Amino acid sequence: QRRVYRTTTHVPQELGQIMDSETFEKSRLYQLDKSTFSFWSGLYSEVEGTMILLCGGIPFLWKLSGQISGRAGFGPEYEIVQSLVFLLLATLFSAVTGLPWSLYNTFVIEEKHGFNQQTLGFFFKDAIKKFVVTQCILLPVTSLLLYIIKIGGDYFFIYAWLFTLVVSLVLVTIYADYIAPLFDKFIPLPEGELKQQIETMAKSIDFPLTKVYVVEGSKRSSHSNAYFYGFFKNKRIVLFDTLLEEYSALNKEPAEGEDGENEEVKSKIKNKKQGCKNEEVLAVLGHELGHWKLGHTVKNIIISQMNSFLCFFLFAVLIGQKELFAAFGFYDTQPTLIGLMIIFQFIFSPYNEVLSFCLTVLSRRFEFQADAFAKELGKAKDLYSALIKLNKDNLGFPVSDWIFSMWHYSHPPLLERLQALKDAKQE
Repeated sequence: QRRVYRTTTHVPQELGQIMDSETFEKSRLYQLDKSTFSFWSGLYSEVEGTMILLCGGIPFLWKLSGQISGRAGFGPEYEIVQSLVFLLLATLFSAVTGLPWSLYNTFVIEEKHGFNQQTLGFFFKDAIKKFVVTQCILLPVTSLLLYIIKIGGDYFFIYAWLFTLVVSLVLVTIYADYIAPLFDKFIPLPEGELKQQIETMAKSIDFPLTKVYVVEGSKRSSHSNAYFYGFFKNKRIVLFDTLLEEYSALNKEPAEGEDGENEEVKSKIKNKKQGCKNEEVLAVLGHELGHWKLGHTVKNIIISQMNSFLCFFLFAVLIGQKELFAAFGFYDTQPTLIGLMIIFQFIFSPYNEVLSFCLTVLSRRFEFQADAFAKELGKAKDLYSALIKLNKDNLGFPVSDWIFSMWHYSHPPLLERLQALKDAKQE
């Protein structure tokens, strides 16, 4: 794929109608930089993980966790407390070692190509907030999971699976209402033509829409997105302001009298190129609602939970194997949390790669089906132009090595999606 980025310097003939040479070159250089970053950050991650295993980092951190919890008055019998200290230290280590890479990605690569809208202060505030919120969720959930495994008896894997199912459904339900607003500003989409059209389209396919929000994504990045969430009869749609031509802060001049942070953010804006027209936004939403109407969301949840149950069952089979713990430096103890880490992160690694590929293939199939659904709604022409705009706005490179594409792309390449829409567009 890197060879494709390096050598494909001219717009291919089949792309001549949809992409100018300047945008093509910008997207090529952006993806080449991302590819280089991905290679070095991935290599570092592999070296770091290998060194931790070879140098006994996991048993060392477990011993350190025991010392810390011991000083707080919790002896070895309080395994769950020690596990939480271990988890806190491990995630803190991961956050610190990952920070330079995140800074480079945001303030060098994304900044260089005109996507970053964050200030350094905003970045660090955001990072601290993410870490705190993650711990507030991760530590209580992990402690309850470990407790269930401890008291669950021979069928603990069923109870553990049911618990993780409930937690995942609760998190999906509360994420956009209570967690996401901690990081971004959500405002109801103002009354007007676009809102009326969205409500009309939702009603036409029996989508139980209750609210439409616009999220201020431009404060963080100029990449665009849209999604829906909620269960049963309580569905909401979220549109990033960067998706909407009329609402994107990137298309507006900084207003007088705004607070200093917003002034600083808006002074960084480099590209006035953002967003889709209302008809194109509706076409994109038609695609997203197609995922709901065709049951893709439910199918993904079912697949995820079947996989989760299988993993917990295999965990129950393997957790008694002392050789697994000994291989990772635990000769005298078999902590449950360490068993979860060894089995889920290392033993299942080959299986997870195969599963990931299968889900990628399925995702691409779902994307074509959702495009076809939008086409049936009469949105083929608008979706066609929206895909081109979004590809341009996000500097997507439309030429890819077929093996790389097959393994990594959860969405079909742009040309394939456009070709599928072309006939209906011409009609």
